[in-house]
Amino acid sequence: MKQSFVSSLQDGQSVTTHFLVCVKEIRATRDGKSYLRLELGDATGRVEARMWDGFDRMASSFERDDFVKVQARVENYRNKLQLAIEKIRRAEESEVDPADFFAHTKENVDEMYAKLLAIVASVGNPWLRQLLESVVQDPEIVPRLKRAPAAKVMHHAYYGGLLEHVLSLCNLCRVVLSHYPEADADLLLSGAVLHDVGKLKELSYERSLGYTDEGQLLGHILIEYELVTKKIDAIEGFPPALKTMVQHMLVSHHGKYEFGSPKLPMFREALLLHYLDDLDSKMGAIRIALDSDQGEGNWTAFSGALERRLLRSDRFLAGPSAPAEKNSVAQAASGGGKPSDGNE
Repeated sequence: MKQSFVSSLQDGQSVTTHFLVCVKEIRATRDGKSYLRLELGDATGRVEARMWDGFDRMASSFERDDFVKVQARVENYRNKLQLAIEKIRRAEESEVDPADFFAHTKENVDEMYAKLLAIVASVGNPWLRQLLESVVQDPEIVPRLKRAPAAKVMHHAYYGGLLEHVLSLCNLCRVVLSHYPEADADLLLSGAVLHDVGKLKELSYERSLGYTDEGQLLGHILIEYELVTKKIDAIEGFPPALKTMVQHMLVSHHGKYEFGSPKLPMFREALLLHYLDDLDSKMGAIRIALDSDQGEGNWTAFSGALERRLLRSDRFLAGPSAPAEKNSVAQAASGGGKPSDGNE
């Protein structure tokens, strides 16, 4: 049984436990000294790890996505916990319980998939319904759809997260459609179902979450544009204008050029899709930040997805007597960098 989890690590602690290798690379300091840099993970998050001496032989025994057994010391470096590795070796499958290493949705995946099929069946436009059925019932797509995360880090970054995000977005669409009845419900729901289908191939999720070569080179918008276009072209008589509108919703759903959309949303349903997708993504990122122990006092650690720290409202309202949570590694990575639309 796994002895220590990322979320329970504390400064100064010595640990001997198992992790999944999420990132492995050899780096060098400015003066040329080589060291092994790893990102190690389990179901509760990731932690950076380094090994400075005698790592050559040990590092050659394992690769990315392998389980490893680690003996290390927990250190606080620039207000972030990391591991200083003393010993590391590849672990056999029989030594670990996979459930300890892979974060997954709390929802029942088969029930979520059944709800998605019901949403597709509710679409009145026969062309759009046929298109959606050809995607969500494709035997090559279904197992990926039930397993894929919605992102690597920012939101719904766990197995089953994509399906959870799509259903949440469809529910948001229905709420908004009751307020804006002039919007085309079938078109908006179709965009919600299809808007992230490219992530099935953009992301790798057999073990650790990362990007495929295709994902790195093209991104999910281009991947899904090609996939959906092929599905449309296989439907004889599909209206050309409707095809163009579906394609536009896919390429514009990130909403801004700097967030990866080659076009801005240019009709009502495309604009609604962008803002609702962004809302659900941001709320997912907030959930990650608030569920994490990292931060000080009434505030979370800095969220890279939201580009800010967040107030823990319940603790703030409870007053100064509320206990402060211990500092530990966040459930999901956070940090600054380029502007984010919260979808990666």
